[in-house]
Amino acid sequence: MKESTEKSPQNITHNESYLAFSLSTERFAIPLLSAKEVVALPETTRVPHTPPHFLGIMNLRGQIISVFDLRLKLGLPADKDSETSVIICDFSPLCFGVVVNSIDTVLSLTEEQISARPEIESRMNSEYITGVTKSEDRLVLILDLAKALNVDDQLAIHNSRNLKTS
Repeated sequence: MKESTEKSPQNITHNESYLAFSLSTERFAIPLLSAKEVVALPETTRVPHTPPHFLGIMNLRGQIISVFDLRLKLGLPADKDSETSVIICDFSPLCFGVVVNSIDTVLSLTEEQISARPEIESRMNSEYITGVTKSEDRLVLILDLAKALNVDDQLAIHNSRNLKTS
């Protein structure tokens, strides 16, 4: 009997795409499908009584988008330069923007290339870190941005969705 050298459907490796970006000197990535688009850092309108990392709201082609500075959210320096961008994320029904230092690349990764979430001793929630990979000899933390939002963040998004543009 002749052995088949073709891969069976169970052995096919599926690649997932991730958008890699920099926050300060560190590299992070999110699933590419959660990133709707990337825009230059726009002018934002501050919303009173919101967390310090909630920059405010922006008007994106008539849609009001809440904007968070992910660097401040994660306790990193928030330096601004010409590469500072906003990743518009769509986690239906939530749609919001996160400010990053720069967009680096799109990574195509297999499950085998992603290590499990490291054990982290912290009083802060770290469940938003879903894994770690290596790219260009640097570690890249893979994030679930929806899990990074706390109650105050979700409330700020909810309240800003009720605002109207003039």
